[in-house]
Amino acid sequence: MKNYIEIDLENERSSTELMSVRQIYKIGKNNDKKWWFWGSVAVAAFVLVLPWTQNIRAKGFVTTLFQQDRPQNINAVIAGKIEKWYVKEGDFVKKGDTLLRLGEVKVEYFDPSLIDRTRQQIEAKNQSIEAYQGKAATAQAQMEALGNSLKLKLQSYDNKIGQQLLKIKSDSADFAAAKNAQMAYQRQFESAQNLYDSGAISLTDFEKRRVTFQEGKAKLNVTENKFFQSRQELINLKIEKSQTEQEYRDKILKTEGDRFGSISAATSTGSDVFKLENQLSNYDIRRQFYYITAPQDGQVTKVAKAGIGEIVKEAEILAEIVPQEVTKAVELYVEPLDLPLLSKGQNVRFVFDGFPAIVFSGWPEGSYGTFGGKVSAIETSVADNGKFRVLIAEDPNEKPWPKALKMGGGANGIMLLKDVPIFYELWRNINGFPPDFYKSETTAKAKK
Repeated sequence: MKNYIEIDLENERSSTELMSVRQIYKIGKNNDKKWWFWGSVAVAAFVLVLPWTQNIRAKGFVTTLFQQDRPQNINAVIAGKIEKWYVKEGDFVKKGDTLLRLGEVKVEYFDPSLIDRTRQQIEAKNQSIEAYQGKAATAQAQMEALGNSLKLKLQSYDNKIGQQLLKIKSDSADFAAAKNAQMAYQRQFESAQNLYDSGAISLTDFEKRRVTFQEGKAKLNVTENKFFQSRQELINLKIEKSQTEQEYRDKILKTEGDRFGSISAATSTGSDVFKLENQLSNYDIRRQFYYITAPQDGQVTKVAKAGIGEIVKEAEILAEIVPQEVTKAVELYVEPLDLPLLSKGQNVRFVFDGFPAIVFSGWPEGSYGTFGGKVSAIETSVADNGKFRVLIAEDPNEKPWPKALKMGGGANGIMLLKDVPIFYELWRNINGFPPDFYKSETTAKAKK
């Protein structure tokens, strides 16, 4: 009996162990893990073939698109001392508002009547110019008078010379007649001498012939002297004419020299007037520089010289003004390896510091809180940090950038490239290959 009971207990124990083994190892039951495994493989394969937008990430900060919109330094054009500030840091000013007033520190500009005295000097110089011009006009009139007088003198001498020529002609005829008469008297005297020697005539007749001969000789000498004197007078008239002409020429040249001297003095004085007018203009402009005004609308920041009476040098920075209305942009620095992948007009997404965003770098359409931009300029020279500077402007087709953006605020840029499958992007990153190179549609259209 005992043996049957033991046998039943052993059978029952074996049956229980067999059931436990079957329950643990699920013998005779269907297993669902393989379906989970293949399902996961299918999902992974599906995810790997999904499109992924390649991108380049870079950090930068908010700046402006145009140079005149960036913070501007307010410089002192002239050296001076600060007398009064009309604004303080943080004040908003309009273009042309007075920021501060400077006082003079150079000795040559201390005279408060400097501008009036310079004007008086200019007036005195102008009066001198008028005097010199009047003197030159008088000299011109004197030259004309001397010229007319010379003309009359020369005409007078020409008349005298003409009269003298006629007198010479008359004296020449008298001399020729006296010479012919003398020759006749000489023949008569010689004939009377022969007759007297032969006793044909008396002594009285002979003496008469000799007296006539001597009178003819005397008359010949008189007419000869008169002829030569007339010729000498002609020479003297010509010499006097030449001397008179030379004297008048000297007077005219001297007067002309005085005239040119007056003109030169007037011109030199005019040059002095120009210099004085230049100085006057410089004095006037310098006084305008005593008041430093705002070059544009903006906020005054970073006052460098605050003390009243503090001396400032030329071109020294006094303060900084941040423009109020600016065209914002973002300045990014990209690695040299990524530079060939960028082109003008390329799309960029931004995450600005202080503005919450949800970013899916591979699916920009699914991101939230990002802002769009387009590449405006790419510098071809490397910066001090070993990267290349890229300037991105606001995309007019996207939602506008926040108005609360401040200059210098941080920005994370995502420059969108080509759409590729996820498995290709993983393979590219594992192997360290750069993103695919392509030209943006904007650049391609521009080239066409």
